[in-house]
Amino acid sequence: MAMSLSCSCWSTVMSADIAITRSTSSLSPLSRVSFPSSVSSRAVRSVTCAAASSSPTPATPRKPRGITKPKPISPAMQELLGVTEIPRTQALKQIWAYIKEHNLQDPENKKIIVCDEKLKKIFAGKERVGFLEISGLLNPHFIK
Repeated sequence: MAMSLSCSCWSTVMSADIAITRSTSSLSPLSRVSFPSSVSSRAVRSVTCAAASSSPTPATPRKPRGITKPKPISPAMQELLGVTEIPRTQALKQIWAYIKEHNLQDPENKKIIVCDEKLKKIFAGKERVGFLEISGLLNPHFIK
């Protein structure tokens, strides 16, 4: 029974007296291995690796970009969020936390947000906003 692993490795579970281990490379021939009777009740696992990676990738974090890059925001949004720069993803997350904390969702239709005074400043003065409209209404508040 063979199972494919990363880096072109094959693993074979060997039991009883005889087992076969294969590798995908031509360097490692098919071999036959026998075990003494003392290990006949146990399964033995053998892993062979066909090729190791040439150089490991460094673990340096990537710079944020796109919607994960912090950008300056409008004064109205600064008042709500309490920061001068924030990524779009985090801004939306904090706004949703504010909405849920202050119980601003319509009880009959949770997709509708009933705006208080702080949210009205951000959502163009609207009384009620659908949740799909939120990201579009945030666009003018991110200064380019």
